[in-house]
Amino acid sequence: MENVTIFELIHTMEKVSNKMLLDWKHRFKEDIGISHILVLHYVEENGLSRPSDIAFHLGFAPASVTYLLGKLIDKEYCIREIDESDGRVSYLKITEHGRAILKMAKHEGAEMRQSFLNRLS
Repeated sequence: MENVTIFELIHTMEKVSNKMLLDWKHRFKEDIGISHILVLHYVEENGLSRPSDIAFHLGFAPASVTYLLGKLIDKEYCIREIDESDGRVSYLKITEHGRAILKMAKHEGAEMRQSFLNRLS
């Protein structure tokens, strides 16, 4: 391990990450990805959230968040609420359906994490 370069380490981490993403897609049958789950989790934890705040805190481009929100809203996992004092400002709010999907994702994620950790010595 002493002679491993940082590049080899990064490559190994990418392979593990890609494997976990593929496992996640295989396990979680809903038509949303990890980024959608991250947005749902952020909104559940923080309450009403502006898309720009979501983008900043998750490190996503604002356009990416706009795209993600489109799917979350279409699937009724979230709704938009317009600020009463400034109609130009909208917030994202998680729905009960969104909470149920997030709960399922967290459950699958916990099982996946346990399965992954059990393979380590």
